[in-house]
Amino acid sequence: MIQPHDPVVEAYWQSFLRNLPGDVNDAPQTFQAWGFGDSPEMADSLGQLVKEGVKTATASLVWVYETGVEPYPKIGDYSVILDGAGHPLCIIQTTRLDVHPFIDVDDEQAYLEGEGDRSLAFWREVHWDFFSRECAEISREPTEDMPVLCERFRLVYP
Repeated sequence: MIQPHDPVVEAYWQSFLRNLPGDVNDAPQTFQAWGFGDSPEMADSLGQLVKEGVKTATASLVWVYETGVEPYPKIGDYSVILDGAGHPLCIIQTTRLDVHPFIDVDDEQAYLEGEGDRSLAFWREVHWDFFSRECAEISREPTEDMPVLCERFRLVYP
């Protein structure tokens, strides 16, 4: 869920910029701030996996972006990852984006997402549940061929 930039998040971003090596003129100018999932508990647990370097990928439902509620990610984007209370945990940068039907998401993506036992079976179970909730919110029916955006990222701060 994308959040507006509150003063704490903005201060965290400015701290990141101050700690960048090199020319400040080359520093990234924009970022999004958001937490994983659809609950504070999910934001906490998945955000912690990112901060620990375990989670280096995520998946989202393309149909949600088509509603215009959230901007479609781009390679090179920066995101401040928030915990369940909206506090900054870390900053990531998007490095790869691929769209696949749900049924074609592979073992590597499931493993890189770092959740549960990191298996594709686990990934499919929890993401089917999550995407089904999102589909209900946008009046769509989940299908095995629903388009999933598979995103890879790198931890850049702290």
